[in-house]
Amino acid sequence: MTEVAILIGLQASGKTTFYRTSPAGTHAHVSKDASPNARRRQARQLRLIREALDAGFKVAVDNTNPSAEEWAPLIAAGRERGARIVGYWFPPDLPASMARNAARDDKTRVPDVGLYATVKRLRRPRPADGFDELSVVRFDGRGGFDVRPWEE
Repeated sequence: MTEVAILIGLQASGKTTFYRTSPAGTHAHVSKDASPNARRRQARQLRLIREALDAGFKVAVDNTNPSAEEWAPLIAAGRERGARIVGYWFPPDLPASMARNAARDDKTRVPDVGLYATVKRLRRPRPADGFDELSVVRFDGRGGFDVRPWEE
């Protein structure tokens, strides 16, 4: 069965690192960061998701996806193709994200104002938002991740 995995969290919260250690072997990576200068980035992203699903691939969408406004079109694109929708929630830890972001190189560092803007819009996803499954992802303190089922 095809699947759309939506990673949800602040910049520098570990989403891309998690992708590389978990769904990378089974999911195509789709991120607006891969085409920062592209026009109509959202339309391009949705096209890439549909193309990957049509080709039989599972997809991981690796952006901040801070609210239903961002994840609803991703869910709709997956539903159009009969995909299962999975959300991975990275609870906000602004000081830790800012520290990791500060350690990034100039090319990948996000201005602090970007993190503040995202944290203001960030909302925890719920099953009622259209997810078939939700998990909470945290650093495990040993260089990996602790992934647990979502609980109310």
